[in-house]
Parts: sequence; C-alpha cells; structure tokens
Amino acid sequence: MPDKTEAQVVLRLDTITKRFGKLTANDAISFDLREGEVIALLGENGAGKTTLMNILFGHYTADEGRVEVFGETLPPGNPKAALAAGVGMVHQHFTLADNLTVFENIVLGTAPLWQLGFGRTAARKRIETLMQDYGLRVDPAATVGSLTVGERQRVEILKALYRDARILILDEPTAVLTPQETEDLFATMRKAVVLGLSVIFISHKLHEVTAISSRVVVLRHGKLVAEARTQDVDKHQLAQMMVGAEVPPPEVRDCTPGDTHVSLCNVSTPDRGAAPGLKSVNMDLRGGQIIGLAGVSGNGQAALADLIGGLIAPASGDLHITGNQPKNWSPRAALAAGIARIPEDRHKTGTIADFDLTENAVLELYAKPPFSRKGWMDWTAARAFTDTVIKGYDVRCPGPDTRIRLLSGGNMQKLILGRVLETEPQVILANQPVRGLDIGALTYVHEQLLAARDRGAAVLLISEDLDEITALSDFIHVISEGRLSPPFARGELTTAELGVWMAGHGFQGATHAA
Repeated sequence: MPDKTEAQVVLRLDTITKRFGKLTANDAISFDLREGEVIALLGENGAGKTTLMNILFGHYTADEGRVEVFGETLPPGNPKAALAAGVGMVHQHFTLADNLTVFENIVLGTAPLWQLGFGRTAARKRIETLMQDYGLRVDPAATVGSLTVGERQRVEILKALYRDARILILDEPTAVLTPQETEDLFATMRKAVVLGLSVIFISHKLHEVTAISSRVVVLRHGKLVAEARTQDVDKHQLAQMMVGAEVPPPEVRDCTPGDTHVSLCNVSTPDRGAAPGLKSVNMDLRGGQIIGLAGVSGNGQAALADLIGGLIAPASGDLHITGNQPKNWSPRAALAAGIARIPEDRHKTGTIADFDLTENAVLELYAKPPFSRKGWMDWTAARAFTDTVIKGYDVRCPGPDTRIRLLSGGNMQKLILGRVLETEPQVILANQPVRGLDIGALTYVHEQLLAARDRGAAVLLISEDLDEITALSDFIHVISEGRLSPPFARGELTTAELGVWMAGHGFQGATHAA
C-alpha cells in the first residue's frame, strides 16, 4: 500500500475511554486515520476493538475522549451524525433484510421506498455507477435471502457507499468468506483507496493484514500498545504485539487410532435448495484421530455436520454409532451417544442471545448430572462449571451472569469451545472452530483439539482454512458437490493437489464416489 503520511487526516480518536462496570474496555486510546489509508486494527478477542468502533459509529458513548471527523467533533452516541459525517460500518454479522431486494436494502433508510418523489431511476443509476467504480457486482433485483455470504457483504459495502461514506469500518470482513471472496474484497478495497476512501480493517488473519493494510494499530487489554507501518513488521512480530509473548504453534505428534465411533457407508441426503446433500459418502471417525474436511464453502459440509449432529438422518445408506445403527437419529440421540458439536454459526445455532453465559454454557448439558437433580436444575453446579470455562478458556466478560449477546464474537466462540471440551466427549464435531479467534486463542484451541484426540476422542474438523486442515488433521477428506474423496494421510498431498480435489477434478474416475 502507498505511504499516506502526507495525506489529510480524516479521523482522529482522542483519548477514548469506555468502561462497563469494573471492566475498562478502552483506556485512553488515540490514533489518526488519513485519506486513502487502510489501517489494520489488531488485538486479541476482548482487546476493545469492536467497542472502539462502536463508539466511533455512535452505538456507544465514550466515558472520556472525543471523535473528530474531517476536523469536526462528532456528537457522541449518535449513529445518524456519524453517517452524515461520512462514516460507514460493515458489521461482522450483516444487518440486511432477507425478504427485500438488493436495491431495497441499499436505499432503505435514505427515503421512504414508496414516496412519489423518491426517484428510483436515479437511485438505480447511482447504484450501478458504484458497482462499476468499486467492482461490486450483484443483481439489484435479487432477494437478499438468496445471496451468498460474499454477495451479502458487497450489499453492505454498497449501502455504506450509497450514503457517501468516506471512512469505512470493516469488522472481521473475511471471517465468513472463501479465499476467492476475500480476494474479491481486497480488489474492491484497493480500488476504493485509490478513489479516496479511508478504511479501518479489523481482522485476526495476519497474512491478510500484511496484504492489504498500510499501517497497523494494536490494542491489548483495552490499551493501545503499538503502531507501525505494515511494511516494517512481519506476521511473527504482529502476533507478539497482539499477545505480548511468543506464540509457538502446537506440536502435532503421530496419532494412535482407536475404535470407530461413527461410520458412514454409502450415505446420501437430499439437496436443500442450491445446497447439495451428501452423495454416497463413506467415512469413519475413529478415536484418537482428527479427520479434516476440506472444501469450498457450500459443497456439502453443512449436510455432513447436520448428519453427525443428529439434525438430519440418511435418506439412503447406513449410519453406525459405536457399531450400532440408531433407529431414531436426532440431536438428543447424538448427545446421548457422546457427540459434542462446535457449530458453524455461533449466533444462530450455538447460543441464545438473551441467555446469560451460565445458561448458554449448559444448553446441551442441563439434563445431565451434576446440573440436573431429580428434575431440578442445580444452578450452583452450573455456575461453577461456567466459571471453570471462563477461566480456562479466557472468556473476557464481566461475569457468568452477563448476557452472551454483549460479548465479542471471539469470546462467544471460546465459551462454546469450553462447554464442549470440558466434558471430554467421545466425538467432537468442530465446524469452523477458530473462526473469529485471535492468534493466541486459535493456538490454544488447536492445542485442546489435539489433547482431546490424544485422550481418545474422534474429531471431525471442518474448515475452509487449508493451513488449519493440513496442520492438524491425521487424515484429510475433500468434499465437492456432496461427494467425498478418499482419506489422504497428513502430508500425502500438497495444498495445490488438495485444491484440484476441491475444484472437483480429482473425483473423475474415483470408484468410491457416486
């Protein structure tokens, strides 16, 4: 990225402090953003990044300090004023209306959609110009509910640009994107900064930070601890800045396979809309092994995860659990069989937003001892378990009675991981387990999955990050359009060769796949 040290300062955060009870989320943070600059805002989960951006955008009011945009002090706690000043924000979890079209979502809130003088033709022309200028192609007439994740993100960015955003906050924008979608986003960002847009980019993926930002600002425990030009630091140094210590990768030893806990034999499931079901899949999950599932998003991973978790049953073929074929396969039966899940979507299927941490920690355990005694909940045991998870997995929160919706995404994920791993299940369904986690938390989770394997658990690791798959998995399957490759031992195939299978080409002539 070009050096922007002489460009106009468009944003100044001046000694921003924010407290939640005894927790100081932001402690006298100050930095500037210049025109056409991409700043990467880094920090561990709970370091205060999202809180700081919510203050900038007006969702929160700072206890101390001020926000200055284009030389003018921004009224605190006023998102409308932030929008009017040219600040746009794309949240990690999108805020779109699925039942409306792309066009309606973009213009929603700028004027009544059915007002006679609204000027739909002019609005459509402006949106088309924005799509052309920024490389953000999406069908304006499409219903948002029918779009891919990458397309939805383009709509969010177009919403901000349509409102004349000159400063854009991107909060974990690549957390749910495929590698190709990430490249498309970066191409858009490069065009945007040439056109004068300034960007604050929040991410835990350090290779992306070095690829797209011109400067890094690092927070730790609510304080600004480092600033640097991106070209002057490497990923190793960035990790040290974030965590404050060395972060060595976990040691991966050879596995000792045990009994088969889950076996799929020629299992097929129905397609669901555009999402493929499983196509005559064969797979064994054995104790003491991590089986990695690689593939481009939307190729049958959801169907396999739902099958293992008991949400769907095979349409054909055989499913065996510890050698037995279950008659009524359901989530209750899966839990009873010792299958624990780390779901892909921590918001929709992993937690209940208005429950507190204790209630969420025992969501799938409440009917078991020690939490259930003769049909009554033992809340003392539940809170003790939650305290163990909070401390053991570094869940940054005011306490176990906190509503989980008030936590950052990464801290939600750590609570889910803790409630699963602390029970030492026989089978762990780990679906995108480190999505949104910082480098320190990511390494810790990988260590815990390896420890679970070593004590005899069968682990199914579903991830779109090939580096994660190849680093942890004892054997790797590739899924493409619902078809499953044979298992490949760690190191048997290169990343490029796995990519051939992910594109579907390796299945030609494969006798095991339908």
